[in-house]
Amino acid sequence: MNKKTLVLGASLNPSRYSNFVIQKLIAHGHDVVAIGKKAGEIAGINIDTEQLPYKDLDTITLYLNPVNQKEFYEYIISLKPKRVIFNPGTENPELYKLLKENNIPFEIACSLVLLSTNQY
Repeated sequence: MNKKTLVLGASLNPSRYSNFVIQKLIAHGHDVVAIGKKAGEIAGINIDTEQLPYKDLDTITLYLNPVNQKEFYEYIISLKPKRVIFNPGTENPELYKLLKENNIPFEIACSLVLLSTNQY
């Protein structure tokens, strides 16, 4: 099943997990959009640098530390994803609370592991 995913904190550096997850998501047949600090392309996916109004998102997978997430709180909520995944190092009780208040489910997990074990 295709789960349109926003990779928030995408990096053009091929050694970063956010870069690798984009490739894995594509390999598993998911539609991918991405936002990062630098514009570019990963496996044919454009990396946007602005908070665009993406539609019909299933998942937002976070690759930003809690301090860098703050500027995206309202944006994440406005997108109304079906879930948010907090990858290792992105855990953020302040954002958990906001998501709960807005009835947006979240998981503290690793997107790469979920993909590798067919639990995504």
